[in-house]
Amino acid sequence: MTEIRFDDIAGLEALVSADYGPWSEARTVTQADIAAFGELTGDRQWIHVDVARARAESPFGSTIAHGFLILSLISDMRKSEGFRIVGHGNALNYGIDGLRFIRPVPVDSAVHCRTRLQGVEAKDGGTMIELGLAVHVVGQEVPCLVLRWKLFYRP
Repeated sequence: MTEIRFDDIAGLEALVSADYGPWSEARTVTQADIAAFGELTGDRQWIHVDVARARAESPFGSTIAHGFLILSLISDMRKSEGFRIVGHGNALNYGIDGLRFIRPVPVDSAVHCRTRLQGVEAKDGGTMIELGLAVHVVGQEVPCLVLRWKLFYRP
């Protein structure tokens, strides 16, 4: 994996691409994951946690993962970028733009993501990067979630 310093703006700009990188490792989203997330967040909507009712009444035929559960998995899945930013003191989550939950993630589906570096900017003594991410259920062409994630790397 290529290592690049957080303050090497020209080097980071050379990695900006319209193309996504390789797929991350897949992660299976189980009913236990969904139930734990529902308890943690207080989102106990039946379509997520009531297996029998979801099987009988859901248009998806099963429970589905919370969109925010899938969003929370990107921290680990984004490690497939093909480069690693080094030399910084810390990285701060600056925000997410363009977040869309496009397709549901049925229970026991495996998800993975692809990432691309979309922008780099020197800012306030650090570096702001923007990553584009697309999360897919394995085997599906249309993503379940897309977003642009801004991270601020500080010395």
